[in-house]
Amino acid sequence: MMGEELNASYVSDRGLLGDRAYALVDQITGKVASAKNPRKWGRLFDFRASFVDPPKIAGKIPAVRITLPDGRLTRSDKAEASSLLSEALSAQIRLMTSSLEKPSYEEYWPDIEGLANREKVTEELMPPQTFFDLATIHVLTTATIDRLRELYPQGRFEVRRFRPNVVVEPSPAVKEFVENAWVHRTLAIGEEVRLRVTGPCTRCVMTTLAQGDLPRDLGILRAAARYNQVNVGVYASVKQGGNIKRGDHVWVE
Repeated sequence: MMGEELNASYVSDRGLLGDRAYALVDQITGKVASAKNPRKWGRLFDFRASFVDPPKIAGKIPAVRITLPDGRLTRSDKAEASSLLSEALSAQIRLMTSSLEKPSYEEYWPDIEGLANREKVTEELMPPQTFFDLATIHVLTTATIDRLRELYPQGRFEVRRFRPNVVVEPSPAVKEFVENAWVHRTLAIGEEVRLRVTGPCTRCVMTTLAQGDLPRDLGILRAAARYNQVNVGVYASVKQGGNIKRGDHVWVE
């Protein structure tokens, strides 16, 4: 569903506290519903979800409040939640916490040069007992967004298209795709958090979908493929957790 912007969070070994704690699971296929297969689940971006209470480090994950496209509200702890969501999506789904041993999702690959597949739907595995695509943390810089705007000025490159966990604003002198040089290095955020950058974040069709007032635009993914090997941002694992907040200094160790 649509993401939300936070001013602060706690980073655990499973990423930002509460991130991807819930997902919808197709009761026919057993796969996690994902807008990576937009022909089936593209309408997920018409839904919003937020915690009813802030998640805490210890204790049960709180319920989420879900806003349906028609404005109706439901909560994950209500018996009717799955049936309402099934009706809204015209599919048999179940709202679940991250407990599946072998979660997977379907991914549609559009016909764009540079992608690993073209005009194909593949099955992709997720880490056990999580709803993460691949890694627990995704980091993106404003330098990369600015560079893509220069290369494809017709496109609306905004952070929310790419759904990162952490957005870094480098000094004005830093240009180009600066994150590429961070792979296999440690990213320090504030006094506590240390992330190990594990690799580039290869983008998919989700970045091209309409989200809120952002229009559908395959050119977004074409630009990433043409100018940076389909990568926008980097993935990371958590070496040391702790609190992070807007305005923290970030540096590469």
